[in-house]
Amino acid sequence: MPHLRIATVNVNGIRAAARNGMSSWLDAADIDILTLQEVRGQDEHIEAALPGWTFVHDEATAKGRAGVAIASRTPALAARTDFGPEDFDSKGRWIEADFLIGDRPLTVVSAYVHSGEADTPKQDEKWKFLDAFEARLASLNTEGALALVTGDLNVGHRELDIKNWRGNRTKAGFLPRERAYFDRFLGEAGATVTGVDGSVGPGLGWVDVGRRFHGEVDGPYTWWSMRGKAFDNDSGWRIDYHLATPALAERVETYHVARAAAYDQRWSDHAPVVVDYRY
Repeated sequence: MPHLRIATVNVNGIRAAARNGMSSWLDAADIDILTLQEVRGQDEHIEAALPGWTFVHDEATAKGRAGVAIASRTPALAARTDFGPEDFDSKGRWIEADFLIGDRPLTVVSAYVHSGEADTPKQDEKWKFLDAFEARLASLNTEGALALVTGDLNVGHRELDIKNWRGNRTKAGFLPRERAYFDRFLGEAGATVTGVDGSVGPGLGWVDVGRRFHGEVDGPYTWWSMRGKAFDNDSGWRIDYHLATPALAERVETYHVARAAAYDQRWSDHAPVVVDYRY
């Protein structure tokens, strides 16, 4: 049965990724739709890195920072970057594109959530983004809708998602309040969900494709620090996601993290997350 292969990766700079091996990986990976975060460049840099692809791209307000894009083998039907309140600068962090999966419309999102820093203005920006994220997820998950939010979401939802979770309980990326958003995102639609921080809110019914596919296991991780032996020891974080509506999650055939074979073969500090969806 035909499938649509969708991959997401934080490239940590599209130009550096292309120089360091992304192109050869793509040549072998047979990807149909590729969502990118931390592009950190302009359209011409994406064109040079992805010859023959079509793409939509939203640059960050600050040059050389953030940036999200969705590249595809066939053009998107439409794209949107509107996100959150008007006074909130989300440029370079959220882009949506519409495609057809068979004869059904499919919305794909590339998202790059702020990394944050506990108890600083950087974390305040992250809270604003997560609030807008929650509101947009609620509106995208209509009955039977095919929608997919991918990207570097910069939150490890559960203890299974971070190798050294005990040492990160007070740090951005694993704060209870951050994790509680994901409790609601992934909670049963319409049910009252109590988050890990004690907050209460409605579940939104989205599916964490990686967790459903792999079950109750550590990881598989998608990001490792470039410092020390984190990669060699697989001391990583699972912060790159495919979040699917229930109708799309039922179409998942395979899921894998394309972890480099060795430290010196990495072309980003993140590994691509690749999923096949049946149509």
